[in-house]
Amino acid sequence: MSANSAALQALIFDVDGTLADTERDGHRPAFNAAFREAGLDWHWDEALYGELLAVTGGKERIAHFVARHQPEFAQQPDYAERVAALHKAKTRHYTQLAASGAIPLRPGVARLLHEARSAGLRLAVATTTTPENVSALLVPALGPDAMAWFEVIGAGDVVPAKKPAPDIYLWVLERLGLPASNCLAFEDSENGLKASLGAGLATIVTPCDYTRGQDFGGAAAVLDSLEGVATSDLRAWLSGAAVSV
Repeated sequence: MSANSAALQALIFDVDGTLADTERDGHRPAFNAAFREAGLDWHWDEALYGELLAVTGGKERIAHFVARHQPEFAQQPDYAERVAALHKAKTRHYTQLAASGAIPLRPGVARLLHEARSAGLRLAVATTTTPENVSALLVPALGPDAMAWFEVIGAGDVVPAKKPAPDIYLWVLERLGLPASNCLAFEDSENGLKASLGAGLATIVTPCDYTRGQDFGGAAAVLDSLEGVATSDLRAWLSGAAVSV
């Protein structure tokens, strides 16, 4: 591989847990608010939610919970519609919470995004969360033009197979028009890492509260946060060089 072919050109970010601790500070409370609103006595405490995070995608997570804990709910003739309605309500509660500025970006994220843009690196998002959730998180944190910072936003149901399938990363790479060798991915979970590695991407992992202790074998680096990380470090990680942060 030539030096030019391995040159870093784009950064691709997961959202939940990677850019912000959204699972802890946003999604779990929003799910519970949606359940209450629908008159359901379901409550996802932190321990249960940690288990449910093994399933990616909000609608898929609800369906998994129902199958395990509320099987009679799945017998209703309008079951699929009710799951979709619950997820829609959850998204509304989440976006309201995020828009209030209650979910800050993780340490180092905003600074690295600014530095990457100044260095001419292209930015993209690869996530299973909805586009509305992405906007609700980024605009309060980065300003009204935040979504325009990201050239490609792969979010929600643009691909049918969720992480750990690599499909969302392959979708983003195709639209960037770049090979994986010119990009670096950022993830926080084992499922996310499996997805990015499956697409051939070197990956930086910053575990969040719910994912610490998972298997991050194959990652280019595993960091507490992106604080102190510079674009020069990213280029070194892409090339496989050791970096001290």
